[in-house]
Amino acid sequence: MQYDIHDPARTDDVVIIGGGLAGLFCALKLAPRPVTLISAAPLGHGASSAWAQGGIAAAVAEGDTPETHAADTVAVGGGLVDAAVALGIAREAAPRIHDLLALGVPFDRDLDGRLAVGREAAHSARRIVHVRGDGAGAAIIAALSEAVRRTPSIRLMEGFVAEALLTEDGAVTGLQLREAGNPAARPLVLASRAVVLATGGLGHLYAVTTNPSEASGSGLAIAVRAGAVIADPEFVQFHPTAIMVGRDPAPLATEALRGEGATLINGNGERFMSARHPLAELAPRDIVARGVFAEIAAGRGAFLDARQALGARFATRFPTVHASCIAAGIDPAAQPIPIAPAAHYHMGGIAVDARGRSSIDGLWAAGEVSSTGAHGANRLASNSLLEAVVYAARIADDIVGRTVPPPARLPDSLVRSRAGTPDAAEVKRLRATMSAHVGVIRDDGGLAQAMRHFARLEREAGRGVLGNMAISALLVAAAAWTRRESRGAHYRSDHPAENPALAQRTMTTLAAAREVAESLDEHPRPRLAQSMIA
Repeated sequence: MQYDIHDPARTDDVVIIGGGLAGLFCALKLAPRPVTLISAAPLGHGASSAWAQGGIAAAVAEGDTPETHAADTVAVGGGLVDAAVALGIAREAAPRIHDLLALGVPFDRDLDGRLAVGREAAHSARRIVHVRGDGAGAAIIAALSEAVRRTPSIRLMEGFVAEALLTEDGAVTGLQLREAGNPAARPLVLASRAVVLATGGLGHLYAVTTNPSEASGSGLAIAVRAGAVIADPEFVQFHPTAIMVGRDPAPLATEALRGEGATLINGNGERFMSARHPLAELAPRDIVARGVFAEIAAGRGAFLDARQALGARFATRFPTVHASCIAAGIDPAAQPIPIAPAAHYHMGGIAVDARGRSSIDGLWAAGEVSSTGAHGANRLASNSLLEAVVYAARIADDIVGRTVPPPARLPDSLVRSRAGTPDAAEVKRLRATMSAHVGVIRDDGGLAQAMRHFARLEREAGRGVLGNMAISALLVAAAAWTRRESRGAHYRSDHPAENPALAQRTMTTLAAAREVAESLDEHPRPRLAQSMIA
């Protein structure tokens, strides 16, 4: 059923923003309850979920257990994983996998018909379920998109973005929308007391990223502008093996390649990870990313070598990666693949509880835009799609089990936003600043420089697309400047060790981030810096 854009006063019980895994799965779980699903791009396009190559982590193989899966998650998370959250997600993995199977997701099976499982970095067992080797994300999104389109209780609004959350007395009252790609279009308003944000991450704030352009932190920005508490924004995971062939976003060489024995070498043909970690190529992602970064910074270059591990089997085992390489003139069966770290996944996001509820009444969040406590300072490979389906299902259960007040009346005036296409040069500069100063390796001076730039840009850009990008960038930079230690994916060259006193999650607001930026010229280290980590 299509939404009538000429009837902006029409309301629904539940509005879901985002056409990725979390949004689609939540909408299906809510059926037959009426839902309006808003997606910036046509379903199946523009969602980071569709690009996921690794698969979904789930303890479904003989001898594996949810408890072991949770322990691996905690071990990787830099001391910040909520152990109860990790265990709860691991225990719900098998039921959610069966939900996806029922929706038509063709997970790979072995010769006996059981789910085939692979191993990825920092997992102690083979527990990653795949689709055709490296096509899990695309296959899952395709199956769920088809299911959504044939579900009569789900009303689709494709080609619209949410540019503001409307609130009153600390509760959601609706959304202000605008036609995607047309910032000069007249805004639309939906009144709703139940809103689910599933807008994805912020990887495209970086110049080198594996994320689509839609992943620019818009959901995070509109939530924090409305007063939502944000958790752990400094923790951005950089995938160590993005394929460097001049594409934006960069194609991804899935971690499963290293799970199958592919190695990392420099331009001299030397393996370099063995000297950095006992697990070598299968070390946690932050360690591998820094190893790759160091080889590139030293001028030796970095490459993924699958010639011996896969050779002629590459094309059939990993067709997506193979196609990306061939399109760039690289034969991965016979040549090493040039790689570099790229912004891949945001562990931070809107702080939510075990039911997916944010600090704003009537606002839930799921998927990468949220922060549940499951990932801590460093996400375990293939846990993100699992977290998305688990929390999407929990949110649906929570909404079904509560009485949602009638939608509020439409507001008399719209939230003012600056119309017009964002300045391409400013967007490019913001992304370059994030990669240079808020990237794999950070330090005080670079973070301070970045914050000043983002704060100025936010003031000048207002509430448009560029202003929202600046808000999200500022949140990451301010929390990274405040956390004067190295932990998980957050690495400070001027504070390279963990500080046990800072082994706690960051909880912050837009006001706090702005205050940190404003104080830079007044004091070398404001007192607020301590209070952001709590």
